[in-house]
Amino acid sequence: MYPDPKSKSQALYARALTSLPGGNTRTTVFMKPYPIYAAHGAGCRVWDIDGNEFIDCINNFTSLIHGHAHPALIDAATKQLALGSAFGLPTESEVDLAELLAARLPSVDQLRFANSGTEAVMMALKAARAFTGRHKIAKCEGAYHGSYDYAEVSLDPTPEAWGRNAPVSVAYAKGTPDNVLSDVVTIPFNNIEAAVSLIREHGSELACVLVDPMPNRAGLAPADKAYLEALRAVTREVGALLIFDEVITFRLGYHGAQGIWGIEPDLTTLGKIIGGGFPVGAIGGRAEFMAVFDPRSGKPALPHGGTFSANPVTMRAGIAAMELLDEAAFARLDAIGNAVRDGINAAFGQHGVAGATVGLGSLLKVHFSDRPIRDYRSAYMTPAEVRSQGIFNTGLLNRGVLAAGYGLMALSTAMTDADVDAIVAAASGALADVAAAA
Repeated sequence: MYPDPKSKSQALYARALTSLPGGNTRTTVFMKPYPIYAAHGAGCRVWDIDGNEFIDCINNFTSLIHGHAHPALIDAATKQLALGSAFGLPTESEVDLAELLAARLPSVDQLRFANSGTEAVMMALKAARAFTGRHKIAKCEGAYHGSYDYAEVSLDPTPEAWGRNAPVSVAYAKGTPDNVLSDVVTIPFNNIEAAVSLIREHGSELACVLVDPMPNRAGLAPADKAYLEALRAVTREVGALLIFDEVITFRLGYHGAQGIWGIEPDLTTLGKIIGGGFPVGAIGGRAEFMAVFDPRSGKPALPHGGTFSANPVTMRAGIAAMELLDEAAFARLDAIGNAVRDGINAAFGQHGVAGATVGLGSLLKVHFSDRPIRDYRSAYMTPAEVRSQGIFNTGLLNRGVLAAGYGLMALSTAMTDADVDAIVAAASGALADVAAAA
C-alpha cells in the first residue's frame, strides 16, 4: 500500500535528495510523501522498483500513445542506433516524418523539428514575431505551453490575481522579468466577447494568439468551436498569427484537434506522440510563415539549430508510431476513452460524490465539482476538491492504476477491454474512498 516507509521507492527518494534538488528533476512527477520509481514497462503496464504492477494511465504525460516498449518502435529505434544515433548532417528520416505530418495537417506545408514541446512553442512564438515584426503575444489564462518565460505567464494565478474585468498577466516562476509580463496579453478561454475585445485592444502590437484547443492544466475542457472561429477571425482582422498548441491534442484524431474543429491555424506546435517515445518537438505552418527559418539567402530572420534536433532515432521511432496511428487506431482510442469516461461518471453517481470527467478521445480529466468546467477559473479547485483529488489518486494507486495527481488520464492503444474495465473498477473503488472520507 502507498505510502510505505519501508519501500524501495522511499529509500531511493531519500538517496535522491542528496544529488537532486528536492530529489527531483521533473516537477511534474513529484509526489508526497515520495514518488514511485519506475523499473520497466510493457504495453499499458508499468512496474515500480518494488515489483508493484500498474495500468499506466499517465503514459509519460500523454506522449506514449502506444504504451511502453512497442515492438515496432523498438525495432525502428534499434535499427537506427546500429547506423548511428545523431549526425552533424541532415538525414532522410526528417524528410520522411515531415512529409507524413504535413500530409495529416492541411494547415501545414513545412515543418521544423526541435527537442521538446517547450522548444516548439518557443520557436513558434519567435517565428510569429519574426514574421509580423511585432513583440506581444496573447495566450489563454491557465493554459500550459511549456517553460518558456512568455508561454508560462498566467499559468496558475490564484483567485486574488484574477482581476475584476479581465485576466491579469502574472508570473508563474519567481524572477520572471517585468518586461515579459508586459509583452503578454492574457485572455480568457471560451469567452468570445472578452477574448476578442482584448485582442482588438492590443491588435496593432500582437504577433500572435497562442491557444490549446483543449488545455490540460486549464481543466481539459474542449474549446467551443465558436470560440476558436472567433480567434481565427479576429487574428486575421488585426494581422496576428493564430498558433494552435497541439503538443497534446494531436493525439485526439488523425488530423489532430484542428481536424476535429475544422479550423486551420497559421502555425502548429507538435511534440509527445510524434517522437515514438523519444524527445521531440515540431513547428509547422504555411510556407510563407515558415520562411523565417529559411537559410538559403544567408542568415535567416529566425536562426534555429539544436544538437539533437531531428536526430534519426527520434525520427524513425516517430514515423513508426505515426504509421501505427491509422483511422482504426483513433476509432479504438475514442471508444475506450468514452468507455472510461462513462464508467467513471456512473461511479460518481453510484457513490454520491460530486464530480464528473471532461475530455475527448483518449484524454480525460476527473473533477470533483458539479459546476460546468469550461475554463481555468471554473476548473480551479477548492481546498476540499484538492483533498478529494488526493484521496482519489491514492485510491487508484493502491488499486493498480497510475493517473496524474491532478486527475488527468491519457489512454493508449495497448489497452484492452479488460484493462478498461479494470480502470473503471479502480476509479469506482477510489471514489468509494472519497465518499467514506467525506
